[in-house]
Amino acid sequence: MYNAEVVKKPLQGKKTVTVALIGNPNCGKSTVFNQLTGLRQKVGNFPGVTVEKKVGNFQLDNQLKVRLVDFPGTYSLYPTSQDERVVLNILANQEDQYYPDVIVYVADITHLEQHLLLFTQVRDLGIPTLLALNMADAARKEEIWYDTAALQDSLKVPVIAISAREGENIPQLKEEISQLIEKPSQAPSAFYDLSKGEKDLAKTVQSKLNINNSYLALLIAQNAGRLPFLTQSDREHINEHIIQSGFNRLSMQVREVMQRYDRFTPMLKKAIQRPEGKGLSLTDKIDGIVTHNIWGPIIFFALMLIVFQAIYSWSSFPTDLIDAGFANLNSFVKTTLPESWYADLLTDGIIAGLGGILIFIPQIAILFLLISILEEVGYMARAVFMFDNVMQRFGLNGRSIVALVSGAACAIPAVMSTRTISNWKERLISIMVTPFISCSARIPVYTVLIGFVVPATASWGIFNAQGLAFMGLYLLGIIAALGSAYILKRLLHSEERSFLMLELPEYRMPVVRNILLNVWEKVKTFTIEAGRIILIVSIVLWVLASYGPGTKIAEAETQAITLAQQKNFSETQTADLIAANKIEASYAGHLGKFIEPAIRPLGFDWKIGIALITSFAAREVFVGTMATIYSIGSEEEEGSIRDRMAREKDPLTGKPIYDFATSLSLLIFYVFAMMCMSTLAVVKRETNSWKWPIIQFFFMTGLAYLGSFIVYQVFK
Repeated sequence: MYNAEVVKKPLQGKKTVTVALIGNPNCGKSTVFNQLTGLRQKVGNFPGVTVEKKVGNFQLDNQLKVRLVDFPGTYSLYPTSQDERVVLNILANQEDQYYPDVIVYVADITHLEQHLLLFTQVRDLGIPTLLALNMADAARKEEIWYDTAALQDSLKVPVIAISAREGENIPQLKEEISQLIEKPSQAPSAFYDLSKGEKDLAKTVQSKLNINNSYLALLIAQNAGRLPFLTQSDREHINEHIIQSGFNRLSMQVREVMQRYDRFTPMLKKAIQRPEGKGLSLTDKIDGIVTHNIWGPIIFFALMLIVFQAIYSWSSFPTDLIDAGFANLNSFVKTTLPESWYADLLTDGIIAGLGGILIFIPQIAILFLLISILEEVGYMARAVFMFDNVMQRFGLNGRSIVALVSGAACAIPAVMSTRTISNWKERLISIMVTPFISCSARIPVYTVLIGFVVPATASWGIFNAQGLAFMGLYLLGIIAALGSAYILKRLLHSEERSFLMLELPEYRMPVVRNILLNVWEKVKTFTIEAGRIILIVSIVLWVLASYGPGTKIAEAETQAITLAQQKNFSETQTADLIAANKIEASYAGHLGKFIEPAIRPLGFDWKIGIALITSFAAREVFVGTMATIYSIGSEEEEGSIRDRMAREKDPLTGKPIYDFATSLSLLIFYVFAMMCMSTLAVVKRETNSWKWPIIQFFFMTGLAYLGSFIVYQVFK
């Protein structure tokens, strides 16, 4: 075996070192990451791609600061998806900002043989590496015997058994990292022998790129066309030598994989022993029911029903507390500050707008909580496996179910999750239809409007009619997604065949720490991002609703006072009439009036038109917009946004604006419409074209208009 050259880097003098967590999917990397970093972590995207990265910080006992990067899960350094390409791109480029000084390779000790292919590839790159055998607690329960000393002697790297779930040996893991930084040694030999032609090609690449690791040079030659840090000159030079040498990429890959397994399999037989004669495991027994052709889908839809019911029904108490808190805050500010434009801006603009969205944090938190539990337990992988055949009938992939279910939280990460789908056609269809799934941003809209459509009467024992209607809206979005996917399947043509490769993890009790960190991270991100948009939109709306062209506002106020005197209105009625006339004469009123002819067939008035326009920034802005519009009135105008909307009357007919037909029409519009600029931007990045987001926008909005039109005309 040839020498595995060490990448020499002066680690001791550095104030901060970069440590990478690498491993297969479902190996427990995220749990290790959470154990080491806690709340000292940030989520973003790797530069230039939409692949999510998690970066956290912690400090070693020697006061050295560590930047920990949780790399995407991958099966080998031969990438088939964008996630896997990111891992290779960084490990192949020593100048990358996330290139690791040390690698902590996390492997599931109960399935170690499946995890050692990538480990031996990473180890042969010459970066100081240690092997963390995770899930030691599960190994004990399954009576798996293992010898870390024997593995360490065979693999020539530090080996430590840990249980990230239990926090077992995490301090020792930190100590091993510290020692590896102080003495960055590497194995003297590699697990793969390069052939003579491969050695010649590697030397050419090494000379061209000035790198000192033969296996790394060979990987670069294998993937020259997909490594963004290579120049065109580099690619041409490498490809020229590949042609001259007759190098065959596929043959080399097959030979390498077989040789690696031949070498580490005997080592595992000596170091790990499993009990013989055991029957089906608990996971196998559960899977017999959960993935059953009949019981599986029933269980899935039952779980989804519980999720949606919980979002709507179980959050009423904290929602009421937040609602009351903002109402009291608004009243306090109004009574404390003198009458002025800035007092009106603070109460009618900022507080009303933010209150209209923050009131729904409990529902969003519950949604992320339940989805996180399903992922932690291992159920989501079963859903992917179970629905693969069904999804393919609609032009999708089993992995598309992850995007569709994640879309119930937010379409942005859901669209990004499709990068694990290697088939271009299936990935594109998944991207195009995922926004049909009702995301958490629609929760505020649904929660406000369902009350006008379905009475809050008990139904089916613990379930109520509004909760069932809530799930019905989600099902309608799912039907639209699948129907649209089927149409796209017929329109798009691809020669690629689709295969699903998926490791089903063992069922395990969820780690509370992981769940809470995930909920905190998602809710914080949602609140900050939504809050930023709401704040800007609320301020702009307040200005547009408080001021108008020329003397229109003053004239509207004078007309309202004159009419009120003629009708002998009370003080409150007069104030309400003045407020209504002023907002109609404002810039916002003119904007709403401009689009009113187009939306009147849907049952929408000009005030709803304002909300529709602002909602294209983000769906949840609808509630903030309504809160702002209906807050600009008399001081006696109190109650939640739903109460204020319920009191709204048509000035011509005197009937409620939000009757059954209008409210249902508005719900249908929000189920189908593409109202999220951020999602469109992500679709553009994922498809690398404006063509698909433009098609997506007009198709979804057109379907929303048609659906709302039909519903309103039938029920008005």
